[in-house]
Amino acid sequence: MDTSSSPLKPSFEYVGDELAVFQHARNWKRYYAARLAPFIRGEVLEIGGGLGATARALCGEGVDHWTSVEPDPDLATRMKAAWGEEPLRVPASIIVGTIEDVPEGRRFDAVVYIDVLEHIEDDRAEMERARDKLRPGGALIILCPAHQWLFTPFDKAIGHFRRYSRRTLAAVAPETGLRRDRLFYLDSAGMLASLANRLFLRASMPTLAQIRFWDSRLVPCSRWLDPLFLGRLGKSVVGIWRRT
Repeated sequence: MDTSSSPLKPSFEYVGDELAVFQHARNWKRYYAARLAPFIRGEVLEIGGGLGATARALCGEGVDHWTSVEPDPDLATRMKAAWGEEPLRVPASIIVGTIEDVPEGRRFDAVVYIDVLEHIEDDRAEMERARDKLRPGGALIILCPAHQWLFTPFDKAIGHFRRYSRRTLAAVAPETGLRRDRLFYLDSAGMLASLANRLFLRASMPTLAQIRFWDSRLVPCSRWLDPLFLGRLGKSVVGIWRRT
């Protein structure tokens, strides 16, 4: 596995500590991976690799190479160790930094942000940088937490600047160079749990028991309910664009 590091951002430290807990959300990862699989092909660039669990879920049969960008050196080290113990099914590399540290001139068939864009203050500029890393016809794939009215102490604790609706996510996409392909919500049953936390619990961090309940009980319900709601209801929003 190739790794490279950037001297420009050596002191970045991710403020959240929820990644280890959310690694147990296996049903959720399988669910969104199934929905996104048709768009994740060829050479893939993942922004915000974390501990590497998302790459493992998304790296399917159509992928030839996976590059993960992670700004936190500690998380990047742990991701490298995890992939060393259980390698991805394709060649993989890790870049310590941001999308700006991806070598100039490299282009990809897909650029993926899974629960990452909400952590980036200038999201519009970030989407422009992502567009410029795509080959013609390549897919920009974004999944992020939905509905600003669901913003909780948990969002604040892990460094979210915002949550998105379909409208606000579409509004930050560049006006040139991208064509919108899909825009929909996921996890309608999970939205009820998020609303309960917003109104009653106001917890700054979900417990492992809560994550397991959501993942084992609510996510299977969402698999059944989401098609009935036609992608109009959910606690996560997905946007997919193509490079023109």
